[in-house]
Amino acid sequence: MRDLAFIRASGGLGLAPPPRRRAFESVVPMINVVFLLLIFFLMTAEIAPPEPLAVSPPAGETDGELPAGPSLHVAADGRLAYGAASGAAVWPLLAGRSPEAALPVRADADLPAASLAALLGRLAEVGVTRVDVAVVPR
Repeated sequence: MRDLAFIRASGGLGLAPPPRRRAFESVVPMINVVFLLLIFFLMTAEIAPPEPLAVSPPAGETDGELPAGPSLHVAADGRLAYGAASGAAVWPLLAGRSPEAALPVRADADLPAASLAALLGRLAEVGVTRVDVAVVPR
């Protein structure tokens, strides 16, 4: 017991006090900034709807982008899609378009030329006078 009183009276065993640990920095502000950036990018992004038909346009020379708006999609087997309509339902929608506006056409590279020529003739019958065919740059 006497030794314990001596240790207390002398101020301990002569060891330095343990170093104080630094308080860790909070990651909450960083998480807040990340969530704000995520919300910003979600609000400013343009989300494009999926294409109605899987079409791979042919390669060719292009002088610009296609006009904005819905495009007439033509699959390699001749299936048609325009906006939300597909098959024979596209013809009434195409007949209601303005004749001065160019119709963007996304035809598959494997579509036979005779089928494309027949399609262009049918488009002329419903009043489409200008067609822009999509190509991928070479």
